[in-house]
Amino acid sequence: MDTAPLATTGTTLTWNPGALRLDLETSPDHPVAVVGIQPEAGTTTSGASQPLVELMITGDGRARNTTRFTSTGVGSRLRHTGHEATSVDGEERLDVTQRDPSTGLEVTTTFVASATVAAARVTTTVRNGGDRAVVLEAVSSLALGALVHPGESTRDLLLVSGTGEQLAENRWTSRPLWSQATLADVNTTAYGQPARGSVEAIGRSTWSTARALPTGALVNGVTGRALAWQIEHNGGWRWEVDNVVEGENSVGLVLLGPEDLDHHWSVELEPAQSFTTVPVSVAVASTGFEGAVAALTAHRRWLRRERTADRTSLLIFNDYMNTINGDPTTERLLPLITAAAAAGAECFCIDAGWYDDTERGDWWPTVGEWLPSLRRFPDGGLTAVLDAIRATGMRAGLWLEPEVVGIQSPAAQALPDEAFLLRHGRRVAEHERYFLDLRHPAARAHLDATFDRLIEDLGVGFFKLDYNVTPGAGTDHDTFSVGAGLLDHNRAHLAWFAALRRRHPAVVFENCSSGAMRADFAMLEQFDLQSTSDQEDYRLYPWVAAGAPVQMLPEQAGNWAYPQAWMDSEQTAFTMVTGLSGRLYLSGFLHELSDEQRALAHDAVRVSKDLRDHVAAATPRWPLGLPQWYEDACALALTGGDRTLLYVWHRGGADAELALDLPAGTRAEQLHEVYPRTLAPWRVADTDRGVVLSPGVEGASARVYEVVGR
Repeated sequence: MDTAPLATTGTTLTWNPGALRLDLETSPDHPVAVVGIQPEAGTTTSGASQPLVELMITGDGRARNTTRFTSTGVGSRLRHTGHEATSVDGEERLDVTQRDPSTGLEVTTTFVASATVAAARVTTTVRNGGDRAVVLEAVSSLALGALVHPGESTRDLLLVSGTGEQLAENRWTSRPLWSQATLADVNTTAYGQPARGSVEAIGRSTWSTARALPTGALVNGVTGRALAWQIEHNGGWRWEVDNVVEGENSVGLVLLGPEDLDHHWSVELEPAQSFTTVPVSVAVASTGFEGAVAALTAHRRWLRRERTADRTSLLIFNDYMNTINGDPTTERLLPLITAAAAAGAECFCIDAGWYDDTERGDWWPTVGEWLPSLRRFPDGGLTAVLDAIRATGMRAGLWLEPEVVGIQSPAAQALPDEAFLLRHGRRVAEHERYFLDLRHPAARAHLDATFDRLIEDLGVGFFKLDYNVTPGAGTDHDTFSVGAGLLDHNRAHLAWFAALRRRHPAVVFENCSSGAMRADFAMLEQFDLQSTSDQEDYRLYPWVAAGAPVQMLPEQAGNWAYPQAWMDSEQTAFTMVTGLSGRLYLSGFLHELSDEQRALAHDAVRVSKDLRDHVAAATPRWPLGLPQWYEDACALALTGGDRTLLYVWHRGGADAELALDLPAGTRAEQLHEVYPRTLAPWRVADTDRGVVLSPGVEGASARVYEVVGR
């Protein structure tokens, strides 16, 4: 173990583990505060006063009342008691400890970073060092100011935030932080008190990305200074950007997991007991929003560096989307299997319904026992179908929704009530499903037996794990609060899944939740890929796919491509480009395609295999700006090493002109079409606006280019 770079100047502590520089003010008269967080070449600090930790306990809430999580009583009294920097196996770590003399609470904030990335993961641990029990109601994972440095104007700050409505995921907006709809200048110097305004985003229950997204950024539009963040939790969370006072001390950022106000979370700590927050990550850059996202992308890859099951980005065909939609039978599957193998798929996944043996064929309320249907697979059972998949050289995959049990499933009667999330002594039920409580050994044993059987007896090598319902605030069974019960369940879920992966390290797992309703990094750190949407309209999907790399790694973004016989050639290429823009996730009745359509689909598979190593090392840019849902064009660039790939979609008129924001000096002749190549090329021209694309096609049309010689 080596000592990481650490320096002290007066009461300012500077940690420089490599690519990141963090400055902390540790004055004995105030709580520890971040006064600088920037790439390692940065040299300035700010006058920020926002405490590093905000902490509320019952009976000792805020020192100054607001409905946001600043000016907390305990947080205001914390004082620096020590720090330690260490370096172990390429992981740089800084622990900063504070203590509240009134309650005896000891608080340690831990930063973990790679020496090569300007980013860090942060958690905060609270230990009750007093002699009486306390009830925590909110603990920030990280709070900081340092968003305005000397010579900068707070009015230049832009807030980038996102929303994740089902079928319209990954929609991002950049807006001035100070505006009619965000923060207001209330002239705090006139009355000598901090402001109370804030812009907040909140995720509730277990669809962590179903509305507001736990990822965001603050960007100085003039200087390019930028900070991006993500809250890494598969449950409730909150971030807020707060109006503090003026100048360098004008803005604060607070990142939290579940808390009492929004999530009914509280937990009691007896003396010597401790609680650790959910992790969050921050990334910084001096090159604007795209620079911060590039740093966050590198940080995500570093955090996932031990994941080895899916190094080659397995190319999967799934029978669900716009295909058999949860009604599989041997007769329906066999021609799809043959066609998927001919296209070049490496895995065939049988989606929902393979276990449903009811006469009416309703797969929804029968989930939970996970035994293959006999009615759907009469000749040799499901085993014969899985054998047919493997006979083509593809890996066999199945869909499961493991965390729920349908009310008509035999498992609903076989498991005890305590194996389910309970409130007021009753099972929580939503849309004909109960929820397993993964704190309970019977729930975990049920899932362990299920997966061990499917992997060891049926030879399943890929799973799509779905999650289509949410349990509300949580459970009040065997817990201090419903929010604490849900947090413990969420953590138990991650622990159970990590143990499953250790037992079966070669199996590949997809995360899905009615599309991307639970696409947080707590899940994505452990899973191999993420379904980006359940969007069935090929004309809408690119706007989801192009925005996905803000929230997830490009190589994890499972973008569906589902060519259909009714599509013309441009429409077929359009949906295939959507798949190519991240990780191609193939579906559709491939055996019904014409020769021309089939050639376009097969060529896309070939291109995907050629590009996937690049995608897995690339960082994103948006040459037409962040995708806007109601605009007719969007674009995504993936840059890594000496290669840039450019994906462009257009769904408007034939006379459109698309002016691209490409690196200075890029010429039209440098754009070489990669896909589809067999259709009429778009016009590419140099203009006084830079490189301009002219599709010359009415309606849906898309192309993939490589920018060469840049």
